[in-house]
Amino acid sequence: MASIKKISLRRREEFFWGWLFILPTMVGLIVLNIIPIFQTIYQSFFKTGDFGRGNIFVGLSNYVRLINDKDVWQALANTLKYAVTEVVVSIAISLVLAVLLNKKIRFRAGYRTIFFLPMIAAPAAIAMVWRWLYNTEFGLLNNLFGTKINWISNPNFAIYSIAVIGIWSILGYNIVLFLAGLQEIPNDYYEASSIDGASGIRQFFNITLPLLSPTIFFVVVTRVIGALQVFDLIFMVVDITNPALTKTQSLVYLFYRYSFTQGNRGYGSTIVVLLLLVIMFVTIFQIIAQKKWVFYN
Repeated sequence: MASIKKISLRRREEFFWGWLFILPTMVGLIVLNIIPIFQTIYQSFFKTGDFGRGNIFVGLSNYVRLINDKDVWQALANTLKYAVTEVVVSIAISLVLAVLLNKKIRFRAGYRTIFFLPMIAAPAAIAMVWRWLYNTEFGLLNNLFGTKINWISNPNFAIYSIAVIGIWSILGYNIVLFLAGLQEIPNDYYEASSIDGASGIRQFFNITLPLLSPTIFFVVVTRVIGALQVFDLIFMVVDITNPALTKTQSLVYLFYRYSFTQGNRGYGSTIVVLLLLVIMFVTIFQIIAQKKWVFYN
């Protein structure tokens, strides 16, 4: 009986201290994430009153307007273009670089540091540098290739130019995660396949990719969510007078315009609800689809 009481007391203590340690995280999650979500949904049924006070209940009017708003659907298309381009290209490049950096090469630590540096650089500084690189008259890219391309003012491919900045900025994050996953793969698999005559490419597709698929899945999910919320790059690279603005503004950028520039927080909240639904749908689809290609040990 005494031992049972000791075990019970110990479990109660572990339960108490466990909840105590996660309490700050839970409070932060509820205050900074959960409550704002419900406030945003609630706000989407109102029209912002004068001076931000006295909101007027309008029911589903904001959602009816959203359905008929061409700018919203254009912004959604822009957001999807950016997300697909950034996620696919950045993961492909970072995966190859991670495999190379996982090998025993000289200055490996230096290369890892160089690739991770964009992650700690200030977004404003990144935007300034890339705006200079993309400048039509004296930009480095046009001078290097001998062209005069309007990289960020041509509506046809301005969104892809911004996606290049996103790819460059996020490579270090992806590489670090892939390196962590690669180091968990036993080297015995590669040694055995080498004895059987497998080439490096076959090892990559038959060993590395299947065993790294859980890490790839995590990176894909997190990067898709992050890419769908792109704002800072577009805000700092594309001016209001830019002719390509309508072809580059994202849903978050449009939310910013309506909520903080025009003061219509009710309609801005409706746009955020749309973005929330898109993210939920894409994430659920990825979770269902991962059963087909993710292999857990």
